[in-house]
Amino acid sequence: MEVRLTRLRIPLKAPYRLAFGPVEHFDTLVVECESRDGRTGLGEATVLTGYTDETIDGAWRTAGEIAGRMKGLDFSGARSLLQPYLKKHPFTVTAFQTALDMLEGNRYLLPEREQEVRLLAGINSTGEDAVREEFERYFGQGYRTFKLKVGFDVGKDLAHVASAQRISRGRAKLRVDANQGYSAAQGVAFVRGLDLADIELVEQPCRAGDWTGHMEVARAATVPLMLDESIYGPEEIERAAELGAARYLKLKLMKLGSLDALGHALERIRALGMKPVLGNGVACDLGCWMEACVAARHIDNAGEMNGFLRARAGLLTEELEVRSGALVLKPNFFVKLARERLAPFIVETK
Repeated sequence: MEVRLTRLRIPLKAPYRLAFGPVEHFDTLVVECESRDGRTGLGEATVLTGYTDETIDGAWRTAGEIAGRMKGLDFSGARSLLQPYLKKHPFTVTAFQTALDMLEGNRYLLPEREQEVRLLAGINSTGEDAVREEFERYFGQGYRTFKLKVGFDVGKDLAHVASAQRISRGRAKLRVDANQGYSAAQGVAFVRGLDLADIELVEQPCRAGDWTGHMEVARAATVPLMLDESIYGPEEIERAAELGAARYLKLKLMKLGSLDALGHALERIRALGMKPVLGNGVACDLGCWMEACVAARHIDNAGEMNGFLRARAGLLTEELEVRSGALVLKPNFFVKLARERLAPFIVETK
């Protein structure tokens, strides 16, 4: 097996506003695995420092090490090589594993018919007039679930949510994401001050490892909570269920390592009495398409795999189609890296 690596820095159409700072570009690693018969599989890791402990520099170094060791291995040998890296480098390993998944013809990537996966729309604006314009534009395009970013200042955050509620007026569901921005006390103040109208859930109020702080918020909340950054795999899923920490758990492909592992984890969440949510708002079209393929089989709520809509350029030659607020999965979708289009954004290759 031959492996090629590409490191990209892809600018966004507009800065993506998060509690730990605005995101202005995607730091993306693309893995291409080529089999002995000339077929190629692609995998993506877009690394957001602050969300994950991985950094793009560390991912690039680790990917180079893995690629060198994978040369000449068969599928079984390649997957065995990757396993010890998974816990410490899940984003990096996922890029390799999903490239292998594609090469092996994984069932998720071979839809038998055209399907639509509903997406949510992110409200990136502040100020009621700007929020209204953005909401109405997306609503007119068919979106019925919207995400608001908070985690900055409790008072201002509550006012921001209230303005969106005045605009929504029962027409849509609102997800409110703090991105780990609150202390326990701030999280408690936020959920106690929140009007529940149109609110589907509040996501990740406290730091990923602060289970004690999160449970303080959970005991004070009358709104459903969702964990995201706290959940990487089976261990955290089981812990969330044991604690009764949240009604919703969100997963992202880049944390689970492979398509099949993601599917199993989503079903485990449901078996434990919680609701799975799937999707990455900081991923390019390749990762979002893969997540949508899994969502079509396992998810019954709006997907969050909308990062590709933020990037100025896609990784793939064929663009993803969005129709009436849904990502359209096509049976014969052509997956090939758009090398010429991506040339201005290449940082390094191996």
